[in-house]
Amino acid sequence: MFVMTIDQRRSRRDRDRVDDARERLGHLAWVRPPERTAGDELQAVSDSAETVVSATLLLLRDRHWSVGIGAGRVDTPLPDQTRAGRGPAFEAARDAVTAAKSAPVPVQVRGPRTDECARAEAILSVVGFIVGRRSPQGGEVVALMDTGLTQTAAAERLGISKQAVSQRLAAAGYPVEPAARDLARHLLDLAGSP
Repeated sequence: MFVMTIDQRRSRRDRDRVDDARERLGHLAWVRPPERTAGDELQAVSDSAETVVSATLLLLRDRHWSVGIGAGRVDTPLPDQTRAGRGPAFEAARDAVTAAKSAPVPVQVRGPRTDECARAEAILSVVGFIVGRRSPQGGEVVALMDTGLTQTAAAERLGISKQAVSQRLAAAGYPVEPAARDLARHLLDLAGSP
């Protein structure tokens, strides 16, 4: 099981972005969806490494969040409200988000399988660095590709050439993202296994 604790960065100098984040993450497969826990913080529970990877990269792309991922056991049955949850994965997520606040790429993974957590954290940091540096134009093309469009269809939708789409994807680091996401998902699965 995975618990994500997500804290808004520089929230005292910025508007409250919690509701925006909840909306952006709402379509993912959650056991307990993102919920405001206190002030500018969210917490969510998932049994899917794919959901955690997708959520993490969406948040890192925004550049407004510190992301803590706790892998491991949660006390069951889970309460209706995420913030009332208990167990080692909740504690690990709290430790992780605290560490993420001072990390070069604000994502950390904690859990009992420390080697797998460290490896998952490393690849999420690398991919997070890539997605966090994307230009708005690169992000726009990647978002279209993520919906399943071909480069030709994306070019038509944006009114640019297929070559321009290809250049934007290369500059955005998109060619390496699918393999890196797969590796992150695999390592998180290992980190979260009993």
